[in-house]
Amino acid sequence: MRPAEMAALLGSPILIFAVWIFAGLFTMLSVMVLAEVAAMIPETGGPYAFMRHMYGDFWSYLYGWALFAVVNCAGSAGIAFITSQYFEYFFKLPRFSPEIEQSVVFHIPLVGDLLPLHDFGVKILTIVILCIFTFISYRSTKSSGLLMNIFSAAKVTAIILLVGGLFISGKGSFSNFTQSSEIIRPVGFALITALVAACNGALQAYDGCSNMLYLTGEIKDPARNIPKSLFIGLSTCIVIYLLINAAMIYVLPVDTMAGSSLVASDAATVAFGVIGGGLIAFLISFSVLGTTSSNIFTPPRITFAMARAGQFFKMAGKVHPKFQTPGNALLVHLGLMLVMVLSGSFFILADMYIFIVWTFNLMLMIGIFILRKKMPDKERPYRVWGYPWVPILVILFNAFYLIITLVDDIQNYIDGKSRLMNSVFGIMLTAAGIPLYYYFRWKYKNNTDIDVSSPI
Repeated sequence: MRPAEMAALLGSPILIFAVWIFAGLFTMLSVMVLAEVAAMIPETGGPYAFMRHMYGDFWSYLYGWALFAVVNCAGSAGIAFITSQYFEYFFKLPRFSPEIEQSVVFHIPLVGDLLPLHDFGVKILTIVILCIFTFISYRSTKSSGLLMNIFSAAKVTAIILLVGGLFISGKGSFSNFTQSSEIIRPVGFALITALVAACNGALQAYDGCSNMLYLTGEIKDPARNIPKSLFIGLSTCIVIYLLINAAMIYVLPVDTMAGSSLVASDAATVAFGVIGGGLIAFLISFSVLGTTSSNIFTPPRITFAMARAGQFFKMAGKVHPKFQTPGNALLVHLGLMLVMVLSGSFFILADMYIFIVWTFNLMLMIGIFILRKKMPDKERPYRVWGYPWVPILVILFNAFYLIITLVDDIQNYIDGKSRLMNSVFGIMLTAAGIPLYYYFRWKYKNNTDIDVSSPI
């Protein structure tokens, strides 16, 4: 989904490649900073536990709430959109006329407008997908794991066919790598905001490497293996993403790419015809289902743990008596994901999600200085390289990225270029958890009402 958006923002293949490289290196340095804390505090919950040591129970809870409301539910709903949109390569899904789409508008003060009827066919198919995978996860843990293995194979196949096939086809031109757009030429501050906006997609693509923070306590020789694994793993991902983008640009000039809605299939159609484009669309849809399945299967377990700790509604902490799954937590996530689908699109939900992720990452990276002061004698199996200058550099860019994103969202809304401020929407959803914190604190102050059924 992202290469076309980047082309429309930047209009330059060289800048597109630069964004992928820079975002990858920035992610690598960021996770290296956070890895010091993770190796020092190898507790279940990862960053959720780190926040408690750094800032106390309130911020730890708010991070957990943001995981539920924005990162997991909005992010999962956004990913599920991809399957539905690529499905339109085969069948045009029904949608209402522009007049009907605009007839129902939910206005959120200081945030913008939500259009639940916009692109309704895609939204309905996305809802069906989310319901099916929630049902599978609700009934069986083993079935969910098997599906994820199958979908992962499709992901690898899609990448190999797309990259190898496009280059081998000979239907492109290497001159596309240096030929910038004649139309899209941002300069000055507009170029800065375009670069930052383009980083959204790349940062989202690399975000999965933060899962390593949950495992640092189990890594042998962390001082050597944490930076080594991050360097090898992320460098490999950077190369893969560059190859995917290069293959698409080889076939599609940057202006053509900028106007594409299904860029991978459009590139495959140019190279192999309609059948080739259809095959890539199918493999992408199929492989993204694996990500959707994983996103539905895993995050409710965090909500389940919060409920058992008295930081969420008690019913979400119950184990299904027959299936031994966190059934209620899965249903709670499904309910919010359906609301998210009706309220947005892939880009709205994805951009909102990555803004909130990096907001809390900024707090976590500042927290390394707090812990160095609060716990100076605590054993640190891994110490971040270049302290304090590397953490300071990463913090400064993170803050710059968040400020520019927020300013750009607000300016686009004021100028009428967008109907919703994605970053502000994410902030609002995160802040909605604040009154619930005090409610749960009062409700479970003695921990007598918390369900303690057997763990998942």
